[in-house]
Amino acid sequence: MRGNFVDPGVHLDGQNLFGGGGSEFHRDASRFSLALLPSAYSEAAMSDKLQAPDVRLADAAGIAAAGAALRAGQLVAVPTETVYGLAARADSADAVAAIYRAKGRPDFNPLIVHVLDMAKAETIAVPDDRARKLAAAFWPGALTMVLPLREGARITPAVTAGLPTVALRCPAHPAMRAVLAESGLALAAPSANRSGAVSPTTPGHVIASLGDRVPLVLDGGACAAGIESTIVALRAEGGWQVLRPGPITEAQISAVLGQNADAVTSMGIEAPGQLASHYAPGKPVRLNAETAAADEFHIGFGAVPGDVTLSATGDLAEAAARLYDCLHQAAAATHARVAVAPVPQCGIGAAINDRLRRAAA
Repeated sequence: MRGNFVDPGVHLDGQNLFGGGGSEFHRDASRFSLALLPSAYSEAAMSDKLQAPDVRLADAAGIAAAGAALRAGQLVAVPTETVYGLAARADSADAVAAIYRAKGRPDFNPLIVHVLDMAKAETIAVPDDRARKLAAAFWPGALTMVLPLREGARITPAVTAGLPTVALRCPAHPAMRAVLAESGLALAAPSANRSGAVSPTTPGHVIASLGDRVPLVLDGGACAAGIESTIVALRAEGGWQVLRPGPITEAQISAVLGQNADAVTSMGIEAPGQLASHYAPGKPVRLNAETAAADEFHIGFGAVPGDVTLSATGDLAEAAARLYDCLHQAAAATHARVAVAPVPQCGIGAAINDRLRRAAA
């Protein structure tokens, strides 16, 4: 098993690596207007003159352009199976600084480094047997491991925010894997949006949030999982903790490691996604709402209808995939507030509720 995805390998055949003709945004870019940005992005729109970046399909030409741009130290928005990432070469202080600057991200918040395989991971971190077991089970896929940073690793210190550990992930999305192979680099890649805002799962989301702060967007269509990777910290003393819930559940990790997670204790910010307020649509969010007031945009789930629904059938995987798109729609709506129907805490529901709690904080 490789998380929720099968390793697609890296194949460049001139076709969109996501499969299909790219996103709706790419097929009809003329319908997208920067004058119609969601209200959540009004501050960014006022502070910078936003212009649409170069959007390329995730075909062989697009992958080649992305690889060249990354080697040159530029930023590229890339599709992954989780959310779109804002990628830069992890060995360049200037390139990584550009990530923080484009996102408005606080410098104490570390970044995830994306690698093509375990061999590349071992040049950056010091994995133990537990890490190798998890990689065998879930890589490529939506699992990030926080591991000891290898001495002499070619990673600029800003990536780890000065910590002695590094967060590593081997992604499954064929376009992202092709970019990693084409560039030959380890890539730092947080979500491709302004810090604290709703994460992007389509090229249109990226452009609405970042505009020309990212010069190149690789269009791989909508993200399949739609929610950020699970982050697990493997402690030197033998324990482990989930720092951020995601598509790979704590129960799945426990089954591979043969031990339960440690009781959660605060150790400060060790990985992305730990800030109390995050994923915010720019207006108040009320949770566990089976009904909505007139001024609330209602996000439904299961038997609870709404203006939009995470999943009419109560499918949690579908709900995760649709979560951020629903929040983007809520941000763009004229309603003053957002109400979200109850979502079960089981399975990936724990990750959905984690994101919703932070959006409401």
